[in-house]
Formats: sequence, structure tokens, C-alpha cells
Amino acid sequence: MIVLGIILIILGWLVPISILITLGIILIVIGVILELLGAVGRPVFGRRHYY
Repeated sequence: MIVLGIILIILGWLVPISILITLGIILIVIGVILELLGAVGRPVFGRRHYY
């Protein structure tokens, strides 16, 4: 999710479409939250790790 967010941000800067930047930031934030919850050992939606 984090990588997809970074790709969307880069595409949003190359092609000036602000919705891509916004979606990229949202995906990065969600990805970081899920990664942190998985890192502390808390299962999220029944999974400990998201790859």
C-alpha cells in the first residue's frame, strides 16, 4: 500500500492531477498505520503482517 501511494504521488506531480496526490497520501498513511499495528504484534483483520 505504501509503494502504491508513492507511485500515485509521483504520477500526481508529473501529471498535475491533485486527486492522485491526495489518494497517494491517504494510501501511505493507511499503509503506515497497518504496518505499525503489525509490527507491535497486534493482528489487524486477522493478519499479523501485510506485504
